[in-house]
Amino acid sequence: MAEGGGGARRRAPALLEAARARYESLHISDDVFGESGPDSGGNPFYSTSAASHSSSAASSDDERERPGPPPPPPGAPDAQEAEEDEAGAGWSATLRDRPPPRFEDTGGPTRKMPPSASAMDFFQLFVPDNVLKNMVVQTNMYAKKFQERFGSDGAWAEVTLTEMKAFLGYMISTSISHCESVLSIWSGGFYSNRSLALVMSQARFEKILKYFHVVAFRSSQTTHGLYKVQPFLDSLQNGFDSAFRPSQTQVLHEPLIDEDPVFIATCTERELRKRKKRKFSLWVRQCSSTGFIIQIYVHLKEGGGPDGLDALKNKPQLHSMVARSLCRNAAGKNYIIFTGPSITSLTLFEELEKQEIYCCGLLSPRKSDCTGLPPSMLSNPATPPARGQHRIKMKGNMSLICWYNKGPFRFLTNAYSPVQQGVIIKRKTGEIPCPLAVEAFAAHLSYICKYDDKYSKYFISHKPNKTWQQVFWFAISIAINNAYILYKMSDAYHVKRSGHPPGAGAGAAPRLHVPAGALSVALAQQGAASS
Repeated sequence: MAEGGGGARRRAPALLEAARARYESLHISDDVFGESGPDSGGNPFYSTSAASHSSSAASSDDERERPGPPPPPPGAPDAQEAEEDEAGAGWSATLRDRPPPRFEDTGGPTRKMPPSASAMDFFQLFVPDNVLKNMVVQTNMYAKKFQERFGSDGAWAEVTLTEMKAFLGYMISTSISHCESVLSIWSGGFYSNRSLALVMSQARFEKILKYFHVVAFRSSQTTHGLYKVQPFLDSLQNGFDSAFRPSQTQVLHEPLIDEDPVFIATCTERELRKRKKRKFSLWVRQCSSTGFIIQIYVHLKEGGGPDGLDALKNKPQLHSMVARSLCRNAAGKNYIIFTGPSITSLTLFEELEKQEIYCCGLLSPRKSDCTGLPPSMLSNPATPPARGQHRIKMKGNMSLICWYNKGPFRFLTNAYSPVQQGVIIKRKTGEIPCPLAVEAFAAHLSYICKYDDKYSKYFISHKPNKTWQQVFWFAISIAINNAYILYKMSDAYHVKRSGHPPGAGAGAAPRLHVPAGALSVALAQQGAASS
């Protein structure tokens, strides 16, 4: 037993090196946060730890527990007739190699920031002073109109730009302390911050919070439910587009924006009952090489109609509508988009392929729109195949893959050749062969999941009741995340960490063991200092 354990320990470094090589071949940035556990070796998804198979096991258990299709009734077409039907629909077990989508663009920041650039400089690539000045104007307009209608407020004075920056700094500071109420800064308790509390009085902060607006009034032509925040979202999108060029591989998904787990664990049942359920859902298109969020899409739950959030979670065709909205600026660029089961469908992938957008998605017979797919690939065989085996059928450039690990996993793709092989690396089981599309999907999606687990802990904790304000603070959190990524990719990061620009002979810069919250701290301090 001891010898076997020693052999496993000796084998682990070799597996880790193999994982690194596969990881680098997929062009995913090396540990964007600079954090590596003792076993990860800078590789956030080819985990060689025992916990690495937990998500895989959970997914395969879901597939394994799902009952197989019922036996065909008497008189139903036999297997040969079913094969002929599928062949008539264009699906064939004869595979052919195809080149990957050609991509010659170089992803990354579009402008070089100076080594002296501060956290505020990166943040203001997305939220410049002219946007903040508009917030000042709109807030003062709303305060004036409010007082004309409901009576004068003698304690109110028009807000200034420096006060608005300080106001944002206070809000952003909650992403570090994870306190439910920003007013805790002045409380004198555990979450108090004396240096920030001295900048602005609590009474003044509450007045600005009361009247704060991005758009004070609805125009006669506006019908959108997010009219109070949509101009800011549009400005933010323009900033994302002009500041960063994404890599070829991207992911469509919902980022983690649920309640802070610390609050949920400590609040009372009464406080939980008072919490209002979110009235919107937020999707993003995210660069899977860096974690940069390229595009945001917000869907409002505006009632019980067919476009409501409840319907959206249960109807794959509405998820396809979200995917089309997120990909509207991606046409003609040969991007490869990874999708989850609720978005994956043959109709959507064929539609996007005509726009030179290629896809690779996990398919679920229960959650996905399986229209046009061969039934033989959606049913489970009576005898489970061995781990690593797979079946593939092809229609044009589209491949439907059924790969077996601890259960069947199905993938639909037109981005990867069905004849090219990949490998999934685990410590306990070693290398598991798989089609290249399976390896790419596992790599990029696992990276995004681990990335989101980190940066979602640094979302602004302030939870207003108004939907437009919730969307606004989530958007600010995403802007901070993107600004931090640009900072990590700039010379300013190396100067900050080592005191020398890269290549100046000072050796490797030490790793920063703090995720995107480091930028939140800097922004809060900058906002406080400016006032």
